[in-house]
Amino acid sequence: MNFLQTVNEAWNSLYSNKMRSILTTLGIVIGVAAVIAMIAIGTGAQDTILNQISGIGTNLLFIFEGNEEDSSITVSPLTMQDANAIGDVFAAPHVELVAPVIQGSGTIKFSGETKSTQIFGVTPSFQAVRNYELIEGEFISEENVNGRASVVLIGVDVAEQLFGQSENLVGETVTIDGQPFRIIGILAPKGGGQFGSQDNVVLVPITTARSRLMTREQGKVDIIYLKAISADSVPEATSEVQEILRKRHRTDLGEDDFTIYSQQDFLTLASSITNVFKIFLSGIAGISLLVGGIGIMNIMLVSVTERTKEIGLRKAIGAKKKDILIQFLTESSLLSMMGGILGIILGWIISALVGSFATTQGVAFQPQVDLGAILLATVFSTAVGLFFGIYPANKAANLEPVEALRHE
Repeated sequence: MNFLQTVNEAWNSLYSNKMRSILTTLGIVIGVAAVIAMIAIGTGAQDTILNQISGIGTNLLFIFEGNEEDSSITVSPLTMQDANAIGDVFAAPHVELVAPVIQGSGTIKFSGETKSTQIFGVTPSFQAVRNYELIEGEFISEENVNGRASVVLIGVDVAEQLFGQSENLVGETVTIDGQPFRIIGILAPKGGGQFGSQDNVVLVPITTARSRLMTREQGKVDIIYLKAISADSVPEATSEVQEILRKRHRTDLGEDDFTIYSQQDFLTLASSITNVFKIFLSGIAGISLLVGGIGIMNIMLVSVTERTKEIGLRKAIGAKKKDILIQFLTESSLLSMMGGILGIILGWIISALVGSFATTQGVAFQPQVDLGAILLATVFSTAVGLFFGIYPANKAANLEPVEALRHE
């Protein structure tokens, strides 16, 4: 019997029990669709997160207080003097800009509307370091910082909540924790980031934040952002900053009381987390395929029982053991293959629907159905059919003709 005849017989056998075949295939359809959709959603989420992090700038460095690897080390706070020392072009030639920041949270109000938001006390260099653009207005100036001016820039989320618009707001007065501030600019949208939404923020001069909104020791800052002269110079900039802070804080090598992260560190961390997320989702989806495979084995065992007399008759007229084995393996493989094809289509549809829903919610997220996921699901579904079809096929092939012909 050639291959086409075998496939044709398998198809006729499955077609004669249409409803049972459809219900059996359904388990594989759901399993494959789940694998395709979960991988697509996981890949889309990973791309979205990594693109948001990369959008901040690949030459950005973050300096935090404390040593994450040894909490027992005595910590000296980061200060404005540290930031000024890092900004010395002779001490750190690979550092282009430095932006010390103090940060907290608070409530901003306007005409009865209220929003909880992140508050950042910043210097003029913060705009270039964090790549902020403005919809309108101007950024915080040195005059604002020196004069402890009551001025504020607000993100688009804040603007929409308070005013219902994000334009023509310069000159309006809002209150932050009960104190009046004049709006001097609206920040262009940036989306989410590793520290939360970058649009639900307000920026005020660092001196104003320290004196009026947040209690800090004189000169202390919460974080120092710095921009290396290029992405390739990040390692050199990191070494220069480490040397400066070790001298200023009088710490030895390996006993740093500060931690420096680069964008690459965040990208690596985010990639690791999202990869685990993808594997987790795929594992859950794989369980559906396993259940579908068990369904195929179950229905093939029923088929063997129902067709015992047919098997005995075929063996009596000369069919070999391998012919029976191939026949039942072909049927199980055909079931899983059809389920795999339908599952791929369903998985693509689910992914598209998730992407459309995210778009309607204003989320920049698009599931990615790639060829690798399709091939994986196809091969896996076929393998499931073969694996779970082996036992029923082997059972059928080992039936004795005389006993099979006697079966009622």
